Amino acid sequence: MSGSDDFAHGRRDGLRLALAILAGEEAKWEALLGESDSWRTNGIRAVRHKTLQVAQTRVRTALNRLTPAGKDEMDAELASALEKAGL
Repeated sequence: MSGSDDFAHGRRDGLRLALAILAGEEAKWEALLGESDSWRTNGIRAVRHKTLQVAQTRVRTALNRLTPAGKDEMDAELASALEKAGL
């Protein structure tokens, strides 16, 4: 592996970690949706939940752009990371 390959692999690993963190946060906020008696609190929770969903989509898009173009099928590591994150 050359230096640029190592750098690209490191960037993909960082994005996979970001996806896992975002998935955990999204699950936390999803469980709280509609649980409060306050409409304001429920509204804030819904906005946070949607924001985390959008962030996951953007990180996944960035990760897909960094995946080598020559590969027709996803490597097993990428597929398992995306599956674990629920994407």
